[in-house]
Amino acid sequence: MRPDTPAENVDHTTEAARLERTADLYPEDAETLLLRAAAHRELSGDRPAATALYDRLLASGDSLENPALVRALKASNLWEYGHEAEARAIIEGVRTASPKDPAPWVIVAEALEAHDELEAAQETFTEAVHLLLTDAPEPPYSTHPLLFGRHRVRRMLGVAHDEWDTLADTLHSLPVSLDELHDPKRIWSLGSDNPAELEAEISRLRAELGAYREALSRPFPVAVLHWPASELSELVGAYPDLAAEYPSHEAHLATIETSLRELAASGTQNLGIVSGTVPSYEAFAASEGSSPSDPTLLPQYATILAARGRAVAWPPQRGAACWCVSGRTYGECHGDAG
Repeated sequence: MRPDTPAENVDHTTEAARLERTADLYPEDAETLLLRAAAHRELSGDRPAATALYDRLLASGDSLENPALVRALKASNLWEYGHEAEARAIIEGVRTASPKDPAPWVIVAEALEAHDELEAAQETFTEAVHLLLTDAPEPPYSTHPLLFGRHRVRRMLGVAHDEWDTLADTLHSLPVSLDELHDPKRIWSLGSDNPAELEAEISRLRAELGAYREALSRPFPVAVLHWPASELSELVGAYPDLAAEYPSHEAHLATIETSLRELAASGTQNLGIVSGTVPSYEAFAASEGSSPSDPTLLPQYATILAARGRAVAWPPQRGAACWCVSGRTYGECHGDAG
């Protein structure tokens, strides 16, 4: 659940410094960029520097999109270099806050698991599953690590399967079953003197690693630019030449959905939507030495936002809110084929 941090052929210290400089240039994306920088600091072994970045983000207050995620990452990092008491206090705070995003739950539960707090890890995973999935018709992809992590910890504790474990088994798609994958005895086979046992275990681990790498190797999405109503009104008011691109907000929303469906029908994968803001767009135009009135900048702006991790996947999960922020579900709004 951490930001992407490729481990091979990367100078983590240099990459962290680059991301920190980029965050200074694009403060609207500082949260995403500094989280990635902190992950590189951790991988470089400089955990105090990672904590400093988490503190820098938390000091920004209400501007954070996901403060629970930052706190969870900070707690996990602190525990790794001896600050157990502070880490425990932060983890308890995250649990009390009951975030609706699964990522903070996964991180604090895995931190407990990594330090042999298996009962507490199971309780944390279970709290999150009940909070986020009790009324969900279908578990969103982002919640799968909760179910898998809970299954893993319960398997290590020797607890009998329940309905959530069964659901995790159903969602798991790798050739190796979850029960086998989470078998505590597997670790012992890696210390076996039997070459056949070692080879079999290494083959299973390679299969799992291959699937994991495939999941992480998805390219930046092909992103379509979305302007919220207030931003589009400000944009067209400030730059009337763009009115031809956006005759109305309703037409703009309809064009987005039509474009995405056409791209999907043509076989284009990994589609997404990025939301623009006028100040961000003006800063991008200035960096390009061009005028915001130039319509050819619009797709370039969308690509830059996607490259910074700002894209939201399209189409939304079944039962999820529509991307247009109407307050209705996607199926009742722009996902309605009728």
